[in-house]
This record gives sequence, C-alpha cells and structure tokens, in this order.
Amino acid sequence: MKLALTTCLATLLTTAAWAEITITDLRDRTLTLNAPAERVLLGFYYEDYLAVVGDGAVDKLVGLSRGPWADWRPKQWDAYTQVFPQLAELPDVGDTENSTMSIEAAIAADPDLVVLAGWQYDALGESAAQFDTADIPVLVLDFNAQTLEAHLASTRALGMAMGTEERAQTLATLYAEMTADTAARVEQSTEAPKVYVELAQKGPDEVGNSYAGGMWGGVVDRLKGQNIANGQIENWGPLSPEYVLSQAPEVILLSGSEWLNRPASVPLGFGADKALANERIGAYLGRPGWSDLPAVENGKVYGIYHGGSRTLSDFAYFRFLGKAMHPATFADVDPQAELAKFYGDWLPITPEGTFMMQAE
Repeated sequence: MKLALTTCLATLLTTAAWAEITITDLRDRTLTLNAPAERVLLGFYYEDYLAVVGDGAVDKLVGLSRGPWADWRPKQWDAYTQVFPQLAELPDVGDTENSTMSIEAAIAADPDLVVLAGWQYDALGESAAQFDTADIPVLVLDFNAQTLEAHLASTRALGMAMGTEERAQTLATLYAEMTADTAARVEQSTEAPKVYVELAQKGPDEVGNSYAGGMWGGVVDRLKGQNIANGQIENWGPLSPEYVLSQAPEVILLSGSEWLNRPASVPLGFGADKALANERIGAYLGRPGWSDLPAVENGKVYGIYHGGSRTLSDFAYFRFLGKAMHPATFADVDPQAELAKFYGDWLPITPEGTFMMQAE
C-alpha cells in the first residue's frame, strides 16, 4: 500500500494565496480540499483527532459515529463529555460494527470532511461512494495497522486536512522518536519471550480473542516477542486452551477495558480500580493448568488498557510491554509517566484510572 503523502499544492489566485490541499489517504485514495476542513464527521480515532487538531477541535465536529466511543469506552466518553458536553449533543450517524451507520444521516450533518478508520471504510464497501456522489471528501486513516508508517501517515494526513500540519508533524516526530528509542532498546536485548495475548472481556470461563499481525499482535511482533497466536489465527480470534498450555507462554497480556455489562471482565482504563482489576486477573490465573505456565510462575502476567493501542499515545503501552519482555534494557523507562505527559501536552483531559499494571 502506498502511504506516501503528497505535499500541498499551492496556487496563487490573483492577489490572494489559495491553498488547495491534496492528500493520499491510508487506502491509497486521493482527495482534494479547497481549504482545511471546518465541519467534520468523525468516525473513530477520537483522541487522535483532538491531539492533532488542538484548540477548537470539538467545535469543528458536526457528527460522530458515537458507538465506538460512548459504548466501547464509556468512561473515556464520560471524561470528555464532562469537559465538552456538546459532544453528547452531536448527531450520531451509527456504527459500521453493528451495521447501523447511516450514510444518509452522515450527509445530512452537512460535513465538509468525513474522517473514517480503515475498518469503517472497508465495512461500508460500495456504499461509501454515496459520499462521492454528495461531493463530500472522505479521509481514511489507519492507526489499527499498528505500524510506524501507518501511524505517521495517518497523523500527517489528518494534520493536512485540518490545517494543523505543524502540530501533526510535531506529534509524528515525537511518535517516531519514541518508537526508535523502543526499537533500540529491544535490539540490545537478547530475550525473545513467548507471549500470549487475550482480550479479557468475557471472563475466565470463556476464551477471548487473541491477536496476530495487527493490534496487540503487531505490537508483540515489533517488540520481538514470540506471539503464540501467529500462524494460528488471522488478525484475531480465540486460541484453544490446550494450545495455549502447550506453548507455555512466558509473558501473558490480558487486555481490559471499560465494558459495560461484562461482570467478569478485567476493568482497565478511565476510572478503573487497580484492586478490582487485580482480582479479575487473578480469576484468569485460576484456569486449569495456568498455575504451571512460566508466565504465572514468574509473575509475568500483565493487564493493559485495550483502548491504548491504535492511537498516538500507544508508544507508552509499547514501552510498558517492552519493559515486561525486556526488563533490563527498559529499566529506566516509566511508561505510566510518559502516558501522563502525553495527555498533559496534547489532550484536554487527565487520564485518571488504571491503564497498565502487573498482576500481584
């Protein structure tokens, strides 16, 4: 996939300078804007949008695909709506995840730019052409790919579309530098532990998804861990309990979140109580055979905020995992402090809760 971004094409019109913005997005599509967007329909990557656009970002929103924010990250949503109550009043255009996204509703919000995640654009399929018919440009981003290239391209493309190129470039530079430092530390390490990742949403009685390639699977690959899901699943899906035991993982990562009506899930993220999260992780460790796994015997079981991946602040989560997998070369790294600094520098709220932890 071509990810290179074209530069702005500036054309002088009589005595006034008028910038035409041409962008190649994360689906190798070219879109042209006459000026930075002022009315945005936002599908996903809410915090990345806020970080890249900065002051006034919320005022430019005319609609949301609200479900992936308010339903998937309800406490994060609460934190933002306390600061920006107008978010809750924006039109909700539905969600591709449950096939409720209405392109008609999105067009009715009268955006001059639609920003979608790659997975949302892919889910719309041929229906997305309705935006073209309505002459509304669609910018597709992809932080889910969990590659440095896609993260940087998504950040810069959004900055170009919103007229905040310098802010976007500063963020991209920060992300690239943190990624390079992480890679250098990993390179110095001789360790390559076997890693098992599970989405801890359903509780210990039911096996949750693991990840290969993208999401946490991509992170483990970049950290030179041996992801036991590789070759077993495509993208995501559960691994059999017998297979997990046979692989004897040395590091176990349980990703938790703010899910509602999931009484056995591992609660992590905004507002999450560490003691409760530790108790729920403990229930997972009681699964048959798990007490004999190297990861459990050596105390290398970790909880991590599922919403922490696929976003510009995920470098802090990578470094938390890096420290779990390569403790010697990350000894002087404080990922939680780095996460707090990112919010302080770039986002309008304070991250209060439990976002990464080692089981006790």
